[in-house]
Amino acid sequence: MRIASTLELLDKPGNLLAALAPLSALGGNIISIVHHRDQRTSRGNIPVQIVFEIDENKRQLLIGELEKSGITVASIDETNLIERESVILIGHIIHTDIKDTINRIDCTGFAEVTDISIAMPAIEGESSAHMLIEAVGKSELAAAITILKEIADQKDLLVIEPVRN
Repeated sequence: MRIASTLELLDKPGNLLAALAPLSALGGNIISIVHHRDQRTSRGNIPVQIVFEIDENKRQLLIGELEKSGITVASIDETNLIERESVILIGHIIHTDIKDTINRIDCTGFAEVTDISIAMPAIEGESSAHMLIEAVGKSELAAAITILKEIADQKDLLVIEPVRN
């Protein structure tokens, strides 16, 4: 079962690791983590969005273990990334920080880059990337693609979409 959760962590070293320990101990598989260190919740904590897969029977046990560890579970939802679209990026993808591009889509909380394949024929030359974006719904996917196009405009990249398999 795929689950999206928002945890609230105190801004102390080791708290993110402590939040992930019960998930690991129960055999969970992390899909993505977005750590909003520069933001605060109404309680003054740091919001961390985690998408993970875990056996359905262990969901409640995980929540209990997190709460027992003093970690606030702000939300936990079964979420299936049901809409997907492939796009091609062309330009100086690596030199314009591909990690930043991916993070800006992943941090939406409703969409993520789930696969990327990059071809870089020369170190200083332009590269191309096939990117798969998945989202929780059609409107969210459209919003993620819009975000990607805005990023591409800022970084002088070309976006070709959709790519049908």
